[in-house]
Amino acid sequence: MIFITAKFRVLPEYADAWPDITREFTLATRAEPGCLWFDWSRSVEDPTEYVLVEAFRDDEAGSAHVTSEHFTKARGTLPPHLVQTPEIVNASIPQEGWSLLGEMEVPERG
Repeated sequence: MIFITAKFRVLPEYADAWPDITREFTLATRAEPGCLWFDWSRSVEDPTEYVLVEAFRDDEAGSAHVTSEHFTKARGTLPPHLVQTPEIVNASIPQEGWSLLGEMEVPERG
């Protein structure tokens, strides 16, 4: 799968509205057949920083994402709300989903 994490620094006046600003793009991406997940989180230390964690089934799904109509639209509508170009980590990894974090195993609750 293709695993991507990106940091978005949002202008302070748009920080609280960022989930609404990205809603259409987010919903359209989640509906893509090759999208495994597409999840936003807000930093607890910097309220203007959002982190996007996303994954796509394979290279073909990743390519379909970046050539989609909603991605093209987002390339025009999202940057005016940002402080800087987002930073990204993009890697292909040989698994199909999340693994368990064995070092923090939670015992069954009974």
